[in-house]
Amino acid sequence: MTTTVARLLAQKEALLARLEEQPGDSERALIEATLAKIDTALNLLDSAGPGEPT
Repeated sequence: MTTTVARLLAQKEALLARLEEQPGDSERALIEATLAKIDTALNLLDSAGPGEPT
């Protein structure tokens, strides 16, 4: 699960950096939707607690 969390956090960081570059409205909406999905996934993983190492 750690690699999943690391991958999600890296993707989130990249998307936040892209938002700082002032993308167009449609790209901004897509980025914000993807960030919401990432946050949901991270919250679900956090609530699941530690699991078996992958």
